[in-house]
Formats: sequence, C-alpha cells, structure tokens
Amino acid sequence: QVQLVESGGALVQPGGSLRLSCAASGSIFSISAMGWYRQAPGKQRELVASITSGGSTNYADSVKGRFTISRDNAKNTGYLQMNNLKPEDTAVYYCNAAVRRYSVDAFNRYWGQGTQVTVSS
Repeated sequence: QVQLVESGGALVQPGGSLRLSCAASGSIFSISAMGWYRQAPGKQRELVASITSGGSTNYADSVKGRFTISRDNAKNTGYLQMNNLKPEDTAVYYCNAAVRRYSVDAFNRYWGQGTQVTVSS
C-alpha cells in the first residue's frame, strides 16, 4: 500500500508565500514523476507543476516564475514553493506520484487527499 500525504495549505494574503509538501510512504521501490494539481470550486482539476525523477520540471503558464517544484528522493517527498500568490491560486492542491512498489513490476499513480490553499485579503 502507498499513501501520499500533503501538508502546508493555509489562508494567505495576496503576494504571500506557501510551501506545500507531499510525503509518500508505504512499500515504495521507486518514484518516477511527481506532480501537483489543483482544483478550484466549479472547475476541473488542472496540472500545476511536475517533476521527473531526474529533476526535469514542467509548469502551467499561470504559475511560471512564481511556483517552484522540487523533490527529495531520499525522503520520497515532493515540494511546491508558491510565491506571489494570487486570489486565482485559491484551490485544493493535490499531489500525484507514479510509484513502483516492491514486488510489482509496474508504476501506478497515486493521489493524496488534498490540501486547501486560500488566497484572500
């Protein structure tokens, strides 16, 4: 079994910063891509940023220059540093990871439970 647990969501004023964490635990052999998604009320879930096991990153246009994705492979943990937050960044943020478990010769995607980010004055 694999679990992803996000943390770090909060209420923050416009222009503020937050750092989200995603800790993966369980019977993990390796993790390839990790990503952060978000879903605002009434909208579809969208990809915010992703990172490969080698450190290559990809960002949605709306967050480029403001958000930074990173990971600590030794800790099976991913991060999303969010700076200059805007009200339109308000959403539930979800972590996603492609995980290979021990004794399983395939990668499967797992989701965290989500963490709320609210940007408001």
